[in-house]
Amino acid sequence: MLDVCLLGTSGMMPLPGRYLTSLMTRFNGSSLLIDCGEGTQVTIRRRGWSMHDIDTICFTHYHGDHIGGLPGLLLSMANADRKESVKLYGPPGLKKIVNSLRVIAPGLPYELEFHEFEKDVEHFEANGYEITAFKVNHNVTCYGYTVDISRAGKFIKEKADENRVPMKAWNLLQKGENVLMDGITYTPDMVLGPPRKGLKVTYCTDTRPTDSLRENAKGADIFICEGMYGDPEKQADANSKKHMMMQEACEIARDAEVKELWLTHYSPSLVHPEQYSKELKKIFPETICTKDRRTVDLMFEED
Repeated sequence: MLDVCLLGTSGMMPLPGRYLTSLMTRFNGSSLLIDCGEGTQVTIRRRGWSMHDIDTICFTHYHGDHIGGLPGLLLSMANADRKESVKLYGPPGLKKIVNSLRVIAPGLPYELEFHEFEKDVEHFEANGYEITAFKVNHNVTCYGYTVDISRAGKFIKEKADENRVPMKAWNLLQKGENVLMDGITYTPDMVLGPPRKGLKVTYCTDTRPTDSLRENAKGADIFICEGMYGDPEKQADANSKKHMMMQEACEIARDAEVKELWLTHYSPSLVHPEQYSKELKKIFPETICTKDRRTVDLMFEED
């Protein structure tokens, strides 16, 4: 099971009742955060989730509404008795920018590990998450993220018996590990069926529509995407400021055949995003104009 919470839905600046965009997921005791705008730690507390277990933080880019809440979050994690290291991922400049912000958050009781992207597409693993970072089209270097939770094939006893795999090895093989016994190496494919469908969440803000976004969101269970503007008269602003119209996000969701679209990162001038719901659902029926702290528990499909 993957817990997914969109902590805030505002772009550019926080509003009363609307925090800046940030995503938090939980899986097997590990918590992942993507972006950390002002007030992120407050909305985490309002959701009732713990900051102690955040071990991975990813950044789309370094505009203030996406990273300005980091110093306070790091201090709150320290106050929650965090001792284990925290991994940070983001575009070039990550270490310099974070260390500048840490002037007001010195002396943390845990280490920060910095991983700066060098390519347009980066793949990495973090505590059970398989993450793809992909470059999008904003007025500064910006990345979207796809988070995958893979699922191994089903254990098949008949296959294990056919391959003469000792019962003592079954448990480790089901966990994906090779096992050496009595000079023989046993591999997971000797007891497992084909891989089963996993879970997939794609998150992106601050971009014009791109092929990279369509490709990486393909088949996502949840596609979380910027919907900065809804009024067609704002199209020129979207083009010049490298943001996205709600309608454009719906078109990407439709083309990528995602299961559900969550719109986020609304302009402060967009007081009632839901007013566009009827129009947007004509483009992509499973469109949701989200509010802060929308949460779902994604479950693996039953066999």
